[in-house]
Amino acid sequence: MRALSCSNGTMKRVTRRLVLSALGTSIGSMALYSMQNSQPMAGGENLRVLVAGGHPDDPESGCGGTIALLSSRGHAVVSLYLTRGEAGIEGKTHEEAARIRSEEARKACEILGAKTLFAGQIDGSTEINSRWYATIADILRKESPQLILTHWPVDTHRDHRAISLLVYDAWLHMTPQPGLYYFEVLTGSQTQAFRPTDYIDISSVESRKRQAVFAHASQKPQEWYSHHAQMSRFRGAELGCEHAEAFVRHERSPRVMPSV
Repeated sequence: MRALSCSNGTMKRVTRRLVLSALGTSIGSMALYSMQNSQPMAGGENLRVLVAGGHPDDPESGCGGTIALLSSRGHAVVSLYLTRGEAGIEGKTHEEAARIRSEEARKACEILGAKTLFAGQIDGSTEINSRWYATIADILRKESPQLILTHWPVDTHRDHRAISLLVYDAWLHMTPQPGLYYFEVLTGSQTQAFRPTDYIDISSVESRKRQAVFAHASQKPQEWYSHHAQMSRFRGAELGCEHAEAFVRHERSPRVMPSV
């Protein structure tokens, strides 16, 4: 056993019981933190919600359960796709892939109760410049959301980073500012350094989320959805339920995520 110096100058032996006790306190504190941040502020009105993703299937896989819950409570949800997934089907031209994936997005949104909207950039060739800052800002002004959900910007996929930063820039100039929350996708391989502040229990609608993701048949979700199922079970374990989705709220964002 290794000796540990205490604050009073005495020495305490590091035992298995001491380590487990410390871990228990730490885990208990983490659980309390999660529970304290799992209850979003309730709102009495139906909200306009905009969920912005890089490609068809990103909003669905990132927060499809939350979309389903919001729409079922009467909130108006728009899924904004930066691209139509033009580069996402091997052996198809950009035009063919865009047609297929746009239809898949519409089917997924129908399952979740959301409206479909495409920004018009090209999959794999996204841009962050003054023209697109203005375009996304104009879309957000027209939609006038009170709550925005988008990709966490620290992500290995440049299209995810692009929509996140374009939305963030638009949000900075909105008055009044909507709530701004970030979601995760394929955490570990894509989303990086994601530390949730808020959780939504999606146990009751996880099957709808799965159905919406599997509407994107061209993306072969049977090969990768298990990773998202693992994520939602892990976030559920943090929250104390079967399945959950996690979010990072911008620290200057109003707390407008409704109780669902």
